[in-house]
Formats: sequence, C-alpha cells, structure tokens
Amino acid sequence: MKKTALIFAILLLNNLSLFSQDFKLSAEIRPRFEARHGYKKLMSNNQKTASFVSQRTRLNFEFEQDKIAVKVTAQNVRVWGDVSTLSAQDINGITMHETWAKYQFNEMVALKVGRQEIAYDDERIFGAVGWAQQARSHDAALVKLDFKRKGKLDAGFAYNSNNENITDPGYFINQYQNMQFLWYQVPLAKSFKLSLLVLNNGMQYSIDNVTRKTAYSQTMGGRLVYKKNKIAANAAFYYQLGELPQTISTGTVIQNAYYVAADIQYRPTSSFTFGGGIEILSGNDMSSTSSQNNAFNPYYGTNHKFNGLMDYFYVGNHLNTVGLVDIYVPLTFKKDKLKISTTAHYFLTQNNYAIKVIDYLAILDPSLGTEIDLTVNYKLSNVFEISAGYSQFFGTQSLETIQGGNASLSNNWSWLMLTFKPVLFQTNLK
Repeated sequence: MKKTALIFAILLLNNLSLFSQDFKLSAEIRPRFEARHGYKKLMSNNQKTASFVSQRTRLNFEFEQDKIAVKVTAQNVRVWGDVSTLSAQDINGITMHETWAKYQFNEMVALKVGRQEIAYDDERIFGAVGWAQQARSHDAALVKLDFKRKGKLDAGFAYNSNNENITDPGYFINQYQNMQFLWYQVPLAKSFKLSLLVLNNGMQYSIDNVTRKTAYSQTMGGRLVYKKNKIAANAAFYYQLGELPQTISTGTVIQNAYYVAADIQYRPTSSFTFGGGIEILSGNDMSSTSSQNNAFNPYYGTNHKFNGLMDYFYVGNHLNTVGLVDIYVPLTFKKDKLKISTTAHYFLTQNNYAIKVIDYLAILDPSLGTEIDLTVNYKLSNVFEISAGYSQFFGTQSLETIQGGNASLSNNWSWLMLTFKPVLFQTNLK
C-alpha cells in the first residue's frame, strides 16, 4: 500500500504540468541558539543565563491556476529536548500557519480568504512577526483593489469564535473578537509614497462572567516614505481612540493616544548606510489619578523590529504604562553576501512615573537606558544563510523601578541562527 501511494505521488508530481499553471513545494528549517542574560527584563540577583535552541520547521504548498491562488503552510515549532529521544508522541504537534485561497475576479479586484499573514508598510501596526518562531497569522477575509497608478486598497474583515456551538457560548477572550481595517497606498510623486490605515478593533469582556460587552477602539493614521538617490526617509503618525475592555460597566476611554516616528538614512557608497531616527509612543501619567488611558498600543505589529532587539518594550510588555521615546542611530555595511548592522538606542519615558516618598509623589528620571545591537548575516546561497547577533542593555534606576530587576548587573543577549529554505519541487508554465 505504501509503495502504491509513493508511486502515485511521483506520477502526480511528474505530470502536474497537465493540471496547473504553477505549483511550488518548499520548506524552511530554522534552528536558533539563544543565550539570554537580561533579555526582555533586567536580571535579578542570583538569576542565571538561560540558553536553548528553538526551531521552526515549515512545509509550504503554493498553487496557481487561471484566476485562483492557494497557499498552505504547515508548521512545527519546538525547543530541542522538549521531546525525549524515545518519545512516541510529539507534544508540539503540527499547526497550520497559513491556509488561504485568493480569487482574481479581474485585473482590479481580488478576494483572499483564510488563515494568512497580514503585513503592511514597516510592520508597525500589522506585521508577520517573522522573528518569532511561530510568527503571526490571522483568520480573515481581504478584498484587494488595485488601481494601478492611483494606488491600491485592502479592506480586511475578521470574526473570531471559541468553537462551533449550538448556542452562544459567552464572551470571547485572548484576542480580538472582530476586526475591520482599510489600508490604502498611493504614489504621490516619483520619490514619495503615502500609506493610510484605519483599524477598528473589537475586544469582548464581561463584568460578571455572564454579561457580554464589546469594547471598540480605533487606530488611524499614515506613513509617508521618500526615497531618491542616496537618501531614504519616512515619517509616520497614528492616533487611537475608543474603549478598552474592563471589568467595570463602561470601558475606559482612550484619549489622545498617539504614535509619532521619523527617520532618515544616507547611503554615501554602495556598501555603507547610516542615519538616525526617533519614535514616540504616548503613555499614561502615573502621577495622575485619571482613569483615562493615553497609552498607545501597536497591536499586531512586528514589535521585535522596533525599540531594540532585546525586546524590553512592547513585546508582551510595557503596554498601558508611561509610553516610550526611542532615539536611535543605525549603521549598516553590506557587500556581496555579507551584511553587518549596528544600532544604538537611547530610551526615555514619554510620560511621568511617580513613586510615593513619605507624603509626596516623586517623579522618576525619564531616562530608561541605552541598548547597543549588533547583527551579522551571511548568505551562502539562495537556500542557506547564517545570522548572528549580540546586544547589550545598560539600564537605569528608573527602569529598575518600573520593570524590576537589577540595573547594576550586566544585561546582554546573544544568538546564532541557521536558515534553510530549499525549493523541493516547482513547475513554471508562465
């Protein structure tokens, strides 16, 4: 039986050109070693370095025929050693990272439905989170409009439930219950490009584990990109308003939550690029008794990409606090197959953090610390590359007060990653 199935599979692959316009079967195997000594949070006394190897394994099926395109990505994420050498079962299992189909009605209109990555612009609000071994994907439907020189528009819709049910099971938790967004990108001139985004996010909550409510927040804004000759620059602004899910009868109003960013890079030669930038995420005044929330939330972005690679801010942490100001200076060298990048960050609180001293409130120094990131990437071939990095964080007493840990200890993080991306089988009939 197994031999018959194998022969059938070989014959099917050999004759796939009879049925398809394009078929691609590819894989990804990505093991990564990490040594964490103050990663995401300052080290405390008597804590020791955590070291491990994690691995992402993917099998990608891509198919196109006439007006339809389909992608299925099966994924396994594991840590070396979490399954014993004699185990009869793999506790990690196989998940479906992507399972979507797209139908192209005409040159202008397409519909894309299913489990899919959603990533736009610099991935600050919507990103695939590629650094995380599991990455991020959404169950959603997208209507995609291409106006050619007048830009392109995506309209996205998502509706989540806990399971199939005969009656309403109650409120939905852990992630958004429903979401809608519009993303529009248009070239303004030869060197400028503008992107606009409006996101409506619905989070369900309950005040008594029975009564269900949905808190809706809105994020709106845009990003302007300029690129000409040796200069590249961009600026972005987003504003948030609405409600957050709470355990009281009414949600907390978000007022004046905002995000501002700008950077510029100059490439004096084909190998060197340097520049500077600033990013501001609004936060709450912790010396105020107001119940209003003024902290910006980057929601579904690739947050590891921003505010330092050691993930001290907005990677499952630092939300609804004092906000952040990140002043950074990047430098990149790229030649042939080698790329070396280093970035220095200086972090400050955007709003006040207060501690009670006897009978008055003392405002902390806004300085949170400095981080230096170094990454090296060498691409040996189209299917294999080696990456490595080292980061050092120099925290302050203010960060120690806000997040805990010991700022006087050495806090660093190093990693080494191998990425294999072979194409196992492909037909191209275009």
